[in-house]
Amino acid sequence: MRVLVAVASKHGSTREIADAIGQTLEAAGLDATVADIDLVSDTSGYDAAVLGSGAYAGNWLKAARAFVDRNEQALAKMPVWLFSSGPLGDPLKPDDDEAVKIQGIEKATKAADHAIFPGALDKATLSFGERAIIKAVRAREGDFRNWDAIADWAKEIAMCLKGEWPYTS
Repeated sequence: MRVLVAVASKHGSTREIADAIGQTLEAAGLDATVADIDLVSDTSGYDAAVLGSGAYAGNWLKAARAFVDRNEQALAKMPVWLFSSGPLGDPLKPDDDEAVKIQGIEKATKAADHAIFPGALDKATLSFGERAIIKAVRAREGDFRNWDAIADWAKEIAMCLKGEWPYTS
């Protein structure tokens, strides 16, 4: 089974999550391709998709939203999982399920699940404007990603695709 793991990542943190998901799917015996979402022209040849994006002010990056718009019909015909990366800190902020507004994307893709993973913030990688925003909202610098939770989620996807876990669309 061929699985596309397509990701939109502004500073690389979300891409690293996608890489971990791809590695977990591969370890489970699936053929996973991890790619930058803006470099994927279509979804033909894939049996399932895991789509992810960094979330800024509660929204997916433009490249991820455009990908879903371009491939909506094909995605709606295959199993799809979504993940977002963005909440920061301890405790995480924002901390609720509405922290990422992708209801339209979930509906368009008929996604089986949407996981929100904590992100990472390295102020050295940010532009002047981004640093000003981070200072204004008092976001904490650090890596808050939970690699065990990411691996567990990817294992559940693998189990679903291999028929070892109930998959409902």
